[in-house]
Amino acid sequence: MTTSNIQDTTGYATGHAPIHKTKLAAIDYSLKAPVLFFACSALIWLLIGTAFALLASFSLHSPKLLPNWEWLTFGRIRSAHLNSVAYGWGNNVVYAVCIWVMARLCQTKIRYPNVLLTAGVFWNLGITIGIASILSGNLNAVEWLEMPKMVSPILGLSYVLIGVWGVMSFFYRESPHVYVSQWYLLAGFFWFPWIYTAVQTMVIWFPAQGTVQAVTNWWFGHNALGLWYTPMAIAVVYYLIPKVLGKPIHSYYLSVIGFWTLALFYNWAGVHHLIGGPIPVWLVSAGVVASVMMVIPVLVTAVNHHMTVVGSFRHVWDSPTLRFIVFGAMSYTLTSVLGSTMALREVNQITHFTHFTVGHAHHGIYAFFTMVMFGGLYYMMPRMLQREWPSVGLIHLHFWAAGIGITIYVVGLSIGGWIQGLSMNNPDVPFIDVVRRTVPWLISRSVGGSLMALGHVAFAVNFIWMLCAKRVQEGPTMFYQATSGEPIKVIP
Repeated sequence: MTTSNIQDTTGYATGHAPIHKTKLAAIDYSLKAPVLFFACSALIWLLIGTAFALLASFSLHSPKLLPNWEWLTFGRIRSAHLNSVAYGWGNNVVYAVCIWVMARLCQTKIRYPNVLLTAGVFWNLGITIGIASILSGNLNAVEWLEMPKMVSPILGLSYVLIGVWGVMSFFYRESPHVYVSQWYLLAGFFWFPWIYTAVQTMVIWFPAQGTVQAVTNWWFGHNALGLWYTPMAIAVVYYLIPKVLGKPIHSYYLSVIGFWTLALFYNWAGVHHLIGGPIPVWLVSAGVVASVMMVIPVLVTAVNHHMTVVGSFRHVWDSPTLRFIVFGAMSYTLTSVLGSTMALREVNQITHFTHFTVGHAHHGIYAFFTMVMFGGLYYMMPRMLQREWPSVGLIHLHFWAAGIGITIYVVGLSIGGWIQGLSMNNPDVPFIDVVRRTVPWLISRSVGGSLMALGHVAFAVNFIWMLCAKRVQEGPTMFYQATSGEPIKVIP
């Protein structure tokens, strides 16, 4: 493959016709204002969420460290952290990266970008109001839904104006083909408003009776990750691995199986978190079976990604984008298989109500989703700004700090949570001793979180530096052409 073949191809992985780089530049230009707004907003919320995360983490093992102020109590800062990261960082980075990927795959410029930009302003205004309300004590006691209900109409309307742009890009596509990444993107754009509207209606606005609220809450919490963040991240993986390596996806048919089995099984999986609760046994059993069956799409997708990379492992290491993407893809396999294991009743009775579950949640939302989105930003930003990342050292620092940090975080909470679960199930162990046994592992959580925060600061410095740079630079995102071993500067 020649350099020009790679440069003029969007999603070469799926075998569609080359796109001239001037057309790609026109597409990028049409998206520049809203995409940069979403990317900058995502970065701001990532830093805010990181600050809340560190405060919450340190307060668990050093409660006297923080001042005795109401807004710094664990319940508030933990909820502020969750919503800042999920709706602030997570949704904004999805809007930035995934709308860009969709537009490129559809080979179409975005229409009315100012409407998209306005919707983004209101989305972030809603998040700001919600976080401020949480810190002031005006919050709902429902995980993932802590922001007051006055915020949900703002977010709902904003999402409609944002999500519809992804769908419109597909509707007005100039490419005759439909690619793997587009399946996941379209599905995510449709699934998120469905699950968000359902849970807001049944839990916040017109609360259902009894344990139905708990079932709906866990259904939403699990599916927010599985039917929103997961398909969007998988779409980015399917786009960038073949795109950067300049080689096709290993198997189209495996990608079909992976997509439809994810859609079939994940919707049921969240109910396994209520094992032992006062809900119908058949409902819990259905959740357990669906969670175990999730092994199918996970392993199928893992095989497809791995076989695509086979023979190009050195090039993965040479590309900053693929370092994050492959780390995230491998984490998707590990956390999903572990999640299926946690759904088994014998394992769940130990891990339930422990720090093990917290570690598992961060394994999915950070080690998988967030790392993939970092990779997407590292690839997208040079093409949007027509300049390189300023510092290769900061990219290395970001990768190693985030990768080692989340590993310490997940491993520490998994071990500590397992010890905690065994101790709580032993009636001879006083509860205060259970708490003491978890303290070393909570400290490891803070160590891991501090390393992740260091990585975020490095990324923020590089990001702001790149925005302010006035000349095109060479270096950080250069990688090697698969056939010749020669460096390629920037691939459109």
